[in-house]
Amino acid sequence: MDLSTLASAISTLDLRSCLISRQDTLVFEHYRDHHAATDIAKINSCTKSVLSALLCFAMDQRLLPQTDTPISTFFPQLAAHPDPRYREITLLHLLTLTAGFEWTEFGGRNSFPRMTRSPDWVQFVLDQPLSNAPGDKMEYNSGVSQLLSAILVQASGMSAARFAELNLFGPLGIESYKWEQDPQGIHTGGFGLWLRPSDMLKFGQLFLRQGTWKDRQIISKELAVQSVQPHISVEAPRRGWYGWHWWADSYMGKEGDQEYVLSSSFDYFYARGFGGQYIHVIPSLETVVVLTDDKRKKSQFPGDVFRQFIAPLLGRS
Repeated sequence: MDLSTLASAISTLDLRSCLISRQDTLVFEHYRDHHAATDIAKINSCTKSVLSALLCFAMDQRLLPQTDTPISTFFPQLAAHPDPRYREITLLHLLTLTAGFEWTEFGGRNSFPRMTRSPDWVQFVLDQPLSNAPGDKMEYNSGVSQLLSAILVQASGMSAARFAELNLFGPLGIESYKWEQDPQGIHTGGFGLWLRPSDMLKFGQLFLRQGTWKDRQIISKELAVQSVQPHISVEAPRRGWYGWHWWADSYMGKEGDQEYVLSSSFDYFYARGFGGQYIHVIPSLETVVVLTDDKRKKSQFPGDVFRQFIAPLLGRS
Protein backbone atom coordinates (compact mmCIF):
# COMPACT_ATOMS: atom_id res chain seq x y z
CA MET A 1 0.00 0.00 0.00
CA ASP A 2 1.82 3.08 -1.28
CA LEU A 3 0.48 6.17 0.49
CA SER A 4 3.38 8.41 -0.49
CA THR A 5 1.20 10.56 -2.74
CA LEU A 6 -1.69 10.89 -0.32
CA ALA A 7 -0.38 13.84 1.69
CA SER A 8 -0.06 16.03 -1.39
CA ALA A 9 -3.36 14.79 -2.82
CA ILE A 10 -5.40 15.83 0.23
CA SER A 11 -3.39 18.96 1.06
CA THR A 12 -5.88 21.25 -0.67
CA LEU A 13 -8.91 19.70 1.07
CA ASP A 14 -8.10 21.26 4.45
CA LEU A 15 -9.31 18.20 6.36
CA ARG A 16 -9.23 18.32 10.13
CA SER A 17 -7.67 14.86 10.24
CA CYS A 18 -6.94 11.74 8.22
CA LEU A 19 -5.69 8.56 9.92
CA ILE A 20 -5.08 5.18 8.34
CA SER A 21 -4.14 2.01 10.16
CA ARG A 22 -3.28 -1.38 8.70
CA GLN A 23 -3.01 -4.51 10.80
CA ASP A 24 -3.46 -2.24 13.83
CA THR A 25 -0.39 -0.16 12.89
CA LEU A 26 -0.78 3.53 12.11
CA VAL A 27 0.57 3.97 8.57
CA PHE A 28 -0.68 7.49 7.77
CA GLU A 29 -1.45 10.43 10.04
CA HIS A 30 -2.45 13.94 9.03
CA TYR A 31 -3.82 16.76 11.17
CA ARG A 32 -4.60 20.32 10.19
CA ASP A 33 -2.84 21.44 13.37
CA HIS A 34 -1.76 19.99 16.70
CA HIS A 35 -5.11 20.83 18.30
CA ALA A 36 -6.89 18.46 15.93
CA ALA A 37 -4.84 15.56 17.29
CA THR A 38 -5.61 16.19 20.96
CA ASP A 39 -8.98 17.98 21.07
CA ILE A 40 -12.30 16.19 21.02
CA ALA A 41 -14.71 17.23 18.27
CA LYS A 42 -18.22 16.37 17.11
CA ILE A 43 -18.51 13.08 15.28
CA ASN A 44 -22.18 13.78 14.50
CA SER A 45 -23.98 10.70 13.17
CA CYS A 46 -20.98 8.44 13.73
CA THR A 47 -22.59 8.44 17.18
CA LYS A 48 -25.16 6.04 15.73
CA SER A 49 -22.53 3.35 15.19
CA VAL A 50 -21.18 3.79 18.72
CA LEU A 51 -24.72 3.38 20.05
CA SER A 52 -25.09 0.24 17.95
CA ALA A 53 -21.98 -1.19 19.60
CA LEU A 54 -23.41 -0.47 23.05
CA LEU A 55 -26.66 -2.18 22.13
CA CYS A 56 -24.71 -5.22 20.91
CA PHE A 57 -22.92 -5.38 24.23
CA ALA A 58 -26.24 -5.13 26.06
CA MET A 59 -27.58 -8.03 23.98
CA ASP A 60 -24.48 -10.08 24.77
CA GLN A 61 -25.07 -9.49 28.47
CA ARG A 62 -28.77 -10.37 28.07
CA LEU A 63 -29.77 -6.93 29.26
CA LEU A 64 -31.61 -6.53 25.97
CA PRO A 65 -33.77 -9.19 24.30
CA GLN A 66 -33.45 -10.41 20.72
CA THR A 67 -33.82 -7.96 17.86
CA ASP A 68 -37.27 -9.30 16.90
CA THR A 69 -38.66 -7.95 20.20
CA PRO A 70 -41.43 -5.35 19.68
CA ILE A 71 -40.48 -1.91 20.99
CA SER A 72 -43.86 -1.78 22.75
CA THR A 73 -42.00 -3.80 25.39
CA PHE A 74 -40.21 -0.54 26.23
CA PHE A 75 -42.91 1.91 25.19
CA PRO A 76 -46.14 0.22 26.35
CA GLN A 77 -48.28 3.10 25.08
CA LEU A 78 -47.74 1.70 21.59
CA ALA A 79 -49.61 -1.47 22.50
CA ALA A 80 -52.84 0.49 22.54
CA HIS A 81 -52.14 2.55 19.43
CA PRO A 82 -55.07 2.62 16.98
CA ASP A 83 -52.68 1.87 14.10
CA PRO A 84 -51.75 -1.81 14.57
CA ARG A 85 -48.52 -1.33 12.63
CA TYR A 86 -46.95 0.39 15.66
CA ARG A 87 -47.15 -2.94 17.50
CA GLU A 88 -45.08 -4.53 14.72
CA ILE A 89 -42.06 -2.23 15.14
CA THR A 90 -39.12 -4.20 16.54
CA LEU A 91 -35.63 -3.43 17.80
CA LEU A 92 -34.32 -4.58 14.41
CA HIS A 93 -36.49 -2.01 12.66
CA LEU A 94 -35.01 0.72 14.82
CA LEU A 95 -31.44 -0.48 14.26
CA THR A 96 -31.89 -0.60 10.49
CA LEU A 97 -33.92 2.65 10.27
CA THR A 98 -36.87 0.74 8.81
CA ALA A 99 -39.44 1.49 11.53
CA GLY A 100 -41.69 3.22 9.00
CA PHE A 101 -42.07 6.62 10.65
CA GLU A 102 -42.92 9.52 8.38
CA TRP A 103 -39.73 11.54 8.70
CA THR A 104 -37.59 13.99 6.78
CA GLU A 105 -34.31 14.36 8.64
CA PHE A 106 -33.58 17.95 7.63
CA GLY A 107 -36.94 19.37 6.66
CA GLY A 108 -40.69 19.26 7.13
CA ARG A 109 -42.66 18.94 10.31
CA ASN A 110 -41.24 15.51 11.16
CA SER A 111 -37.54 16.20 11.38
CA PHE A 112 -34.43 16.11 13.49
CA PRO A 113 -34.35 19.92 14.04
CA ARG A 114 -38.00 19.99 15.18
CA MET A 115 -37.35 17.07 17.52
CA THR A 116 -34.50 18.96 19.18
CA ARG A 117 -36.81 21.92 19.82
CA SER A 118 -39.47 19.76 21.46
CA PRO A 119 -39.69 19.30 25.26
CA ASP A 120 -39.65 15.48 25.03
CA TRP A 121 -37.69 14.00 22.11
CA VAL A 122 -38.75 10.40 22.66
CA GLN A 123 -42.42 11.30 22.77
CA PHE A 124 -42.00 13.49 19.70
CA VAL A 125 -40.75 10.48 17.73
CA LEU A 126 -43.41 8.11 19.02
CA ASP A 127 -46.09 10.65 18.08
CA GLN A 128 -45.09 10.63 14.41
CA PRO A 129 -47.35 8.84 11.92
CA LEU A 130 -46.18 5.85 9.94
CA SER A 131 -45.74 6.29 6.20
CA ASN A 132 -44.55 2.73 5.57
CA ALA A 133 -45.05 -0.68 7.08
CA PRO A 134 -42.18 -1.57 9.45
CA GLY A 135 -39.35 -3.22 7.53
CA ASP A 136 -40.36 -2.02 4.08
CA LYS A 137 -38.11 0.99 3.60
CA MET A 138 -35.02 2.60 5.12
CA GLU A 139 -35.69 6.23 6.11
CA TYR A 140 -32.82 8.13 7.70
CA ASN A 141 -34.07 9.13 11.12
CA SER A 142 -32.07 10.36 14.14
CA GLY A 143 -35.26 10.23 16.17
CA VAL A 144 -35.25 6.44 15.92
CA SER A 145 -31.72 6.49 17.34
CA GLN A 146 -33.04 8.49 20.30
CA LEU A 147 -35.56 5.73 20.94
CA LEU A 148 -32.69 3.22 21.02
CA SER A 149 -30.75 5.36 23.49
CA ALA A 150 -33.83 5.51 25.72
CA ILE A 151 -34.21 1.73 25.44
CA LEU A 152 -30.57 1.27 26.49
CA VAL A 153 -31.24 3.37 29.60
CA GLN A 154 -34.24 1.19 30.48
CA ALA A 155 -32.34 -2.04 29.87
CA SER A 156 -29.10 -1.13 31.65
CA GLY A 157 -30.41 1.07 34.46
CA MET A 158 -27.77 3.71 33.70
CA SER A 159 -27.07 6.43 31.16
CA ALA A 160 -25.65 5.56 27.77
CA ALA A 161 -22.47 7.46 28.63
CA ARG A 162 -21.92 5.55 31.86
CA PHE A 163 -22.66 2.27 30.09
CA ALA A 164 -20.09 3.23 27.46
CA GLU A 165 -17.48 4.11 30.07
CA LEU A 166 -17.81 0.71 31.71
CA ASN A 167 -18.09 -1.48 28.65
CA LEU A 168 -16.60 0.29 25.63
CA PHE A 169 -14.68 3.47 26.37
CA GLY A 170 -12.90 1.96 29.35
CA PRO A 171 -11.58 -1.15 27.58
CA LEU A 172 -10.54 0.92 24.52
CA GLY A 173 -8.79 3.53 26.66
CA ILE A 174 -11.09 6.36 25.56
CA GLU A 175 -10.84 8.91 28.35
CA SER A 176 -11.73 12.22 26.70
CA TYR A 177 -15.23 12.62 25.33
CA LYS A 178 -18.40 14.68 25.55
CA TRP A 179 -21.93 13.48 24.91
CA GLU A 180 -24.95 15.72 24.58
CA GLN A 181 -28.32 14.94 26.19
CA ASP A 182 -31.99 15.56 25.53
CA PRO A 183 -34.27 17.44 28.00
CA GLN A 184 -34.88 14.20 29.93
CA GLY A 185 -31.14 13.59 30.31
CA ILE A 186 -31.04 10.78 27.74
CA HIS A 187 -27.81 10.92 25.75
CA THR A 188 -28.31 11.63 22.07
CA GLY A 189 -28.43 8.41 20.09
CA GLY A 190 -28.10 9.82 16.60
CA PHE A 191 -25.49 12.54 17.09
CA GLY A 192 -23.88 14.59 19.85
CA LEU A 193 -20.83 12.50 20.76
CA TRP A 194 -17.42 14.22 20.72
CA LEU A 195 -14.22 12.15 20.34
CA ARG A 196 -10.60 12.50 19.27
CA PRO A 197 -9.64 11.11 15.84
CA SER A 198 -7.33 8.57 17.46
CA ASP A 199 -10.23 7.23 19.54
CA MET A 200 -12.42 7.00 16.45
CA LEU A 201 -9.63 4.85 14.98
CA LYS A 202 -9.71 2.55 18.01
CA PHE A 203 -13.44 2.10 17.56
CA GLY A 204 -12.95 1.16 13.93
CA GLN A 205 -10.19 -1.28 14.85
CA LEU A 206 -12.53 -2.95 17.34
CA PHE A 207 -14.92 -3.80 14.52
CA LEU A 208 -12.13 -4.70 12.13
CA ARG A 209 -11.19 -7.34 14.71
CA GLN A 210 -14.81 -8.48 15.00
CA GLY A 211 -15.32 -7.19 18.51
CA THR A 212 -11.88 -8.05 19.90
CA TRP A 213 -9.54 -5.53 21.53
CA LYS A 214 -6.11 -6.57 22.79
CA ASP A 215 -7.10 -10.24 22.99
CA ARG A 216 -10.30 -9.40 24.88
CA GLN A 217 -13.69 -10.05 23.27
CA ILE A 218 -15.50 -6.78 24.01
CA ILE A 219 -18.49 -7.57 21.80
CA SER A 220 -19.33 -11.09 20.69
CA LYS A 221 -18.00 -11.96 17.25
CA GLU A 222 -21.52 -12.94 16.19
CA LEU A 223 -23.03 -9.52 16.88
CA ALA A 224 -19.96 -7.52 15.85
CA VAL A 225 -20.16 -9.16 12.43
CA GLN A 226 -23.93 -9.18 12.11
CA SER A 227 -24.32 -5.51 13.02
CA VAL A 228 -22.21 -4.29 10.07
CA GLN A 229 -23.75 -6.56 7.43
CA PRO A 230 -25.80 -4.95 4.63
CA HIS A 231 -29.44 -5.25 5.65
CA ILE A 232 -31.37 -2.98 3.31
CA SER A 233 -30.46 -0.92 0.26
CA VAL A 234 -30.57 2.85 0.61
CA GLU A 235 -32.18 5.31 -1.76
CA ALA A 236 -30.45 7.91 -3.93
CA PRO A 237 -28.61 10.18 -3.55
CA ARG A 238 -27.12 7.92 -0.88
CA ARG A 239 -25.45 4.76 -2.09
CA GLY A 240 -24.90 1.26 -0.78
CA TRP A 241 -26.59 -0.51 2.08
CA TYR A 242 -27.52 0.04 5.70
CA GLY A 243 -26.93 -2.31 8.62
CA TRP A 244 -27.42 -1.83 12.34
CA HIS A 245 -26.65 1.91 12.37
CA TRP A 246 -23.69 1.25 10.05
CA TRP A 247 -23.37 1.91 6.31
CA ALA A 248 -21.91 -0.62 3.85
CA ASP A 249 -20.65 -0.31 0.28
CA SER A 250 -18.17 -1.67 -2.27
CA TYR A 251 -15.29 -0.07 -4.13
CA MET A 252 -14.84 -1.54 -7.59
CA GLY A 253 -11.34 -0.33 -8.37
CA LYS A 254 -12.13 2.29 -10.98
CA GLU A 255 -9.25 4.70 -11.57
CA GLY A 256 -9.67 7.71 -13.81
CA ASP A 257 -11.09 6.73 -17.19
CA GLN A 258 -9.93 3.14 -16.94
CA GLU A 259 -12.25 0.19 -16.74
CA TYR A 260 -13.04 -1.37 -13.37
CA VAL A 261 -10.08 -3.31 -12.04
CA LEU A 262 -11.71 -6.13 -10.12
CA SER A 263 -8.45 -7.18 -8.48
CA SER A 264 -8.48 -3.79 -6.75
CA SER A 265 -12.06 -4.00 -5.51
CA PHE A 266 -13.12 -4.42 -1.89
CA ASP A 267 -16.15 -4.27 0.37
CA TYR A 268 -16.22 -1.95 3.36
CA PHE A 269 -18.51 -0.71 6.10
CA TYR A 270 -18.41 2.66 7.74
CA ALA A 271 -19.76 5.11 10.29
CA ARG A 272 -20.80 8.39 8.74
CA GLY A 273 -21.38 11.79 10.33
CA PHE A 274 -22.60 15.07 8.87
CA GLY A 275 -19.89 17.45 7.74
CA GLY A 276 -17.22 14.91 6.83
CA GLN A 277 -16.84 12.57 9.84
CA TYR A 278 -16.10 8.98 8.81
CA ILE A 279 -14.77 5.70 10.13
CA HIS A 280 -14.17 3.32 7.20
CA VAL A 281 -13.37 -0.34 7.89
CA ILE A 282 -12.03 -2.54 5.08
CA PRO A 283 -11.78 -6.11 6.45
CA SER A 284 -10.08 -7.69 3.42
CA LEU A 285 -7.24 -5.14 3.67
CA GLU A 286 -7.14 -5.12 7.50
CA THR A 287 -7.44 -1.36 7.22
CA VAL A 288 -9.28 1.42 9.06
CA VAL A 289 -9.54 4.98 7.73
CA VAL A 290 -10.71 7.92 9.85
CA LEU A 291 -11.62 11.26 8.28
CA THR A 292 -12.81 14.34 10.15
CA ASP A 293 -13.65 17.85 9.02
CA ASP A 294 -15.06 21.01 10.56
CA LYS A 295 -15.32 23.38 7.61
CA ARG A 296 -18.60 24.95 6.62
CA LYS A 297 -20.42 23.07 3.88
CA LYS A 298 -19.57 25.61 1.18
CA SER A 299 -15.87 25.26 2.02
CA GLN A 300 -15.81 21.46 2.02
CA PHE A 301 -14.71 19.20 -0.81
CA PRO A 302 -17.99 18.31 -2.54
CA GLY A 303 -17.04 14.72 -3.39
CA ASP A 304 -16.30 11.53 -1.49
CA VAL A 305 -12.78 11.93 -0.08
CA PHE A 306 -12.44 8.24 0.75
CA ARG A 307 -13.50 6.91 -2.64
CA GLN A 308 -11.71 9.55 -4.71
CA PHE A 309 -8.39 9.90 -2.88
CA ILE A 310 -7.83 6.97 -0.54
CA ALA A 311 -9.61 3.90 -1.92
CA PRO A 312 -7.61 3.91 -5.20
CA LEU A 313 -4.37 3.73 -3.19
CA LEU A 314 -5.69 1.00 -0.93
CA GLY A 315 -6.96 -0.95 -3.90
CA ARG A 316 -3.46 -1.11 -5.36
CA SER A 317 -2.02 -2.60 -2.20
